[in-house]
Amino acid sequence: MKGKTAMAPSARPSTRDIVRASVSRVSRFALMLAVATVAFTSSANAWWNDEWSMRRQIGIDTSSAGANITDSIGTTPILVRLHVGNFRFASAKADGSDLRFVAEDDKTPLKHHIEKFDSLLGEALIWVNVPNVQPGAKASIWLYYGSEKAIAVDDSKATYDPETSLVYHFAERGVPAQDSSSWANGAQSVGQPSDGALIGTGLRLDGQTPLTLPATPSLAVADNSAMTVAMWVKPGALQRDAAIYSRRDGRNGLVLGIDDGSPFIELTVNGITQRTAASAPVAPGGWHHVAMVATPGLMTLYLDGRPYATLNASLPVLNSTALLGGDTVTAAPPQPVPPLEPATQPDGASGAAAAGSGETVAAPAVAPAPVTPAKAGFAGDLDEFSIAKTARSAGFVMLAATSQGSDPSKLIIFGVDEETASWLSGYFGVLIKAVTFDGWVVIGILAIMAIASWIVMVEKHGYLKRQKRANAKFLPAFRDLQNDLTVFLQRDVGTSGKGEKSQRFIGKHSSLYRIYQVGADEIRRRFPDDATGGSHVLSAESIAAIRAALDAVLVRELQALNRLMVILTISISGGPFLGLLGTVIGVMITFAAIAMSGDVNINAIAPGVAGALMATVAGLVVAIPALFGYNWLTLRSKDLTSDMQVFVDEFTTKMAEVYSSNRPDPVVHRLAAE
Repeated sequence: MKGKTAMAPSARPSTRDIVRASVSRVSRFALMLAVATVAFTSSANAWWNDEWSMRRQIGIDTSSAGANITDSIGTTPILVRLHVGNFRFASAKADGSDLRFVAEDDKTPLKHHIEKFDSLLGEALIWVNVPNVQPGAKASIWLYYGSEKAIAVDDSKATYDPETSLVYHFAERGVPAQDSSSWANGAQSVGQPSDGALIGTGLRLDGQTPLTLPATPSLAVADNSAMTVAMWVKPGALQRDAAIYSRRDGRNGLVLGIDDGSPFIELTVNGITQRTAASAPVAPGGWHHVAMVATPGLMTLYLDGRPYATLNASLPVLNSTALLGGDTVTAAPPQPVPPLEPATQPDGASGAAAAGSGETVAAPAVAPAPVTPAKAGFAGDLDEFSIAKTARSAGFVMLAATSQGSDPSKLIIFGVDEETASWLSGYFGVLIKAVTFDGWVVIGILAIMAIASWIVMVEKHGYLKRQKRANAKFLPAFRDLQNDLTVFLQRDVGTSGKGEKSQRFIGKHSSLYRIYQVGADEIRRRFPDDATGGSHVLSAESIAAIRAALDAVLVRELQALNRLMVILTISISGGPFLGLLGTVIGVMITFAAIAMSGDVNINAIAPGVAGALMATVAGLVVAIPALFGYNWLTLRSKDLTSDMQVFVDEFTTKMAEVYSSNRPDPVVHRLAAE
């Protein structure tokens, strides 16, 4: 075509250029998102010490939904039981020396000591001093482990408060029981260990050989003083009037025992004995928590953490030794023996004659006192015996009975393992590790869909933005045309932003210019010379044909606007369904694995279900941004579509005006005016 030298042909960007630019934008966005995630994770999940690679949150729930403890508790030692279901023994040191317990603020280390740690069997018993436990509330502590450089810091003496006078775990073999409190009140005799007791190793009592407790100043009981005695007992059989704990000092005495399955307190003050009334008995063969709390004027007996019986009395002075599994012997007061009568001889001689013979009969002044045990010894197992020089609250006793019992799950709730603070740690890291292979397949497909949809959204946003800017530059210049609609095929476009760069920008990105270019080419093709529009006339048929050509290019431009939008619709509709498929398959596999192993507990179910739900989350992550982006891009596309349709009408109207047969010749019009 003649004269078409100024405006470069319209050129759309190649697919390679579009993908390269879009990937670059997506990469920058992903980098910014990763940096923000790392910053958020680091601030939201503070790490007590970076030398420890693992941690787990341990919840303490005394609310109505948990242990339902309503009485005051305070600072108390809590037993933490670890097993393969709630702890990774392979990630900790073999002796547990890297275990650290930190308060809820994730800053304050807590005192603790290890009663048992067996990494081969996957069992551990740790006592942790938890400060200021509140009733009817939820709190938590942190368990850290996984440090090769850590050394043992467990401290049994600091685990208990100074009011605790004696604590026996009965973990020793062949030696007397050692006191874990700060008072060193070790036993004076060796007991028989009981394997497989409630808390590790216990004490086996046969009713004949009691364990002797020392008489130390820290264990001395003053008149009307406060005291708490607690223990776990497992009766071997029903016994009559059996003593579990006995302490007698002259005419005073204190006995905790069991009579036909009913625990009791028996108190002797100045030879006068009182005893709690019998209540509902317990069956032999089961573990029960028995505790006595003495205050001036009142003694309360607790069974399994709940009040069982009371006695309106106060403790007397007790400074003697005490026994576990037996009762101290009592002796009756010595009785004087009357003198012997003179012996009578067969011949009737008096006893004086016998005395005169030089033989004397000596009689003792008193008779020997009878010595008998007061009560039978307890036969059964005993575990976790403790004495305190204070009256523990009802909440303290209930928490001890609950946390040390066989099912502490209502009180102590284990969280999931978290690794060293990073964007792959915490709950998100645990979820990633719980995802099964089939879940990863679904998540991988969804990841491809997500990347594709993000690329489409970034590319379409840039495409629409550039097109709108280019159209805004071209349209005012087109509306200023008067006599020749093909002029922009020969010179720069627009009254502002002139120059080669602006011309290339409009020619490359303006959809209106591309429509104009087709219409101008059609006009130029019908007028081979370079005469102005006033010298040429287009018939109605030619105008209709040019309008058809404009409609055709309009359709192609609409197709370009909607190109690749189907990827967003697939992501919106298909992403959630693919995620749901992955979740259903993951849950099925989890329950099938539980059925095969027979291990039914929340720690076995939760990771698999949580990992399966990751597929649904991934599906939503794909669909939600695609939905928002699709709606936004559709609205922008409709605006550009309307602009192009209006432009086609404008071009057709202006073409009919400029090249109409009814339009007067401008030269003739000028001469007529003169």
